[in-house]
Amino acid sequence: MIDLLVIRVVFVAVLACAAFFLHPFGLQGPFAAAVGAAAGVVVVVFELRIRQITLKRLIGAAFGSVLGILGAFLISLVLEHALPDSGGTVPFVQVVLLAWMMYCGMVVGAAKGDMLNLAALGGLFGGESSAKHSFKILDTSVIIDGRIADIVETGFVDGVLVIPQFVLHELQMVADSADSMKRNRGRRGLDVLQRMQKMPQLAIQIVEEDFPAVREVDMKLIELAKVYSCKIVTNDFNLNKVAQLHGVEVLNINELANALKPVVLPGEVMRVFILKEGKEHSQGVAYLDDGTMVVVDNARRMISKTIDIAVTSVLQTTAGKMIFGRFDERTHAVHKENGAHERERPLREQVPTAGTGT
Repeated sequence: MIDLLVIRVVFVAVLACAAFFLHPFGLQGPFAAAVGAAAGVVVVVFELRIRQITLKRLIGAAFGSVLGILGAFLISLVLEHALPDSGGTVPFVQVVLLAWMMYCGMVVGAAKGDMLNLAALGGLFGGESSAKHSFKILDTSVIIDGRIADIVETGFVDGVLVIPQFVLHELQMVADSADSMKRNRGRRGLDVLQRMQKMPQLAIQIVEEDFPAVREVDMKLIELAKVYSCKIVTNDFNLNKVAQLHGVEVLNINELANALKPVVLPGEVMRVFILKEGKEHSQGVAYLDDGTMVVVDNARRMISKTIDIAVTSVLQTTAGKMIFGRFDERTHAVHKENGAHERERPLREQVPTAGTGT
């Protein structure tokens, strides 16, 4: 990035020196150098703007401009023979016609450029299309949530993570909120961004592109995803649905978390830590690492112990998954803190036998 800045400064300086010695428009000394420097700045600004345009739109704009120039040339030939020569009227009409058709061709070509199928051409164009799909846009909710940092740290997410400037602005507003809870959530989101920026294997790109005509941040994300032909990473249910209606792909962190929950079948044995009492008599309640609730029958007296249970049923609700199990003291183990376990014996084996002296 610094090298590119140096190149731009050198480019502007070269144009200023060239204008200083060549005297364009009859200007002398510092005035000529100022004109050259201004021309260099205009070129650099144009370069910065054109870098944000997708290859499809760039090709569409160029193709539309060529068609506009060709059409204006053909019409100019007709005007030269149809209109009488009246000083500078015909040349002026030709210039206006050329500028008008070239402008319209460029604007229309850029707007319709997204319809081009560059992958069908193969080679360089096909590679650009595939690279765009490796971009993933992060929204505010998934940054505040924080789990995206753990996911990218494992290496399951590739490509470039795009963070729009308007998302950073919204995150900063949350961090500066008068509400302490919102303020803490916003600061946690900023900490998550700093953590991800320190990951050497991760590429993060902050884009300045905005859509002033669109007020809602969710719609801005959708429009930006359309421009870059990429996916949105979120855990917002409403954004997920709206984006799908607009044909934009979404990676939902909550759906990923639900997909990663362990799959258990009735009859399987699993190990759980009984945390508290259940609502029903003799029930104990445990939680898996992902937050799934496990309701265990006959485990009320096993609170604060790790035990093996047999899964009896699995219930999928709108709030998540619930697992029901049963603890059988005759067959299931009770594990000690040091990792060893002891088998709960039947009551008749624990009662001393008469005459044994125990």
